[in-house]
Amino acid sequence: MTAGWPHTVVLLRWLRAGVLGMVAVTALLYLVVANGAEEQIAAADRTTTAIRHIGAAYVQAGEADTALKAVSRTGAIDLIGTSGDFANATARVSSHLTSATEGNAAGEQGLSHIQFVQGQLTTCVQSANTAVLDGRPGLDRARDALDDEPEYDGRNPVPFTGGLKQSLMDLKALEAEARDHQRSSGWRDPGLLRALFLGPLALMLLLAGVTGHLIVHRFRRYPGPALVLAPLATTSISIPMCTINPPNVAIALPVLAAAGALGYLAYRPRLAEYRFPRP
Repeated sequence: MTAGWPHTVVLLRWLRAGVLGMVAVTALLYLVVANGAEEQIAAADRTTTAIRHIGAAYVQAGEADTALKAVSRTGAIDLIGTSGDFANATARVSSHLTSATEGNAAGEQGLSHIQFVQGQLTTCVQSANTAVLDGRPGLDRARDALDDEPEYDGRNPVPFTGGLKQSLMDLKALEAEARDHQRSSGWRDPGLLRALFLGPLALMLLLAGVTGHLIVHRFRRYPGPALVLAPLATTSISIPMCTINPPNVAIALPVLAAAGALGYLAYRPRLAEYRFPRP
């Protein structure tokens, strides 16, 4: 035994306590973060659904534009009207926008822009309806309300200055940006998560490395697989917790429990040698 150093069995017990402590800290942090981030993740999921509705509304706006083009080619809008296809497509656009409102993540700004797009839709439908009386000029106004190009500030398009289809794309981009903020703020802040989970993991890896060194030099043996598997199991939870797709509690807690069991078993053979020395 090296002078000034604690007895080997004491060192092993300290190292075992440290490894098990890091597993316990990781499990506790997981529960705290998972509980705090639950609402953020749910809100981001609702925003994702809203973005899908906006994308579907864009597709239906394209169908409405196609319907108006077909009517325009006939040259008989005063006789056949805007067609049922146009009415159905614009009704579905309105329905998708209403559904998207529930998942709005851009606050008052997002709500204001949704209302603006709904106003554009109303203008488009009204212009198409008056085209029955006005003829082609009214039809052209309806089509302009659908697919006008945006205004530009230099080379950059100004959001919400184009027709309905362009405004839907601008709205989708706005909500996507808000969703990205939801996923990377508060309990989902990558910097915070790395500090919380990678710190204990690094310390656990250090303790496991010291343990391996001690086993090799004091016992003249190779470390058992449990000493390697315990940090790997903890890593499989700590690393994903720093991403936008954290592991489910039904997976994380059993894996961390297994890491704790492996950490305990990793030290048991060497400690047993001191309790029951080999003859």
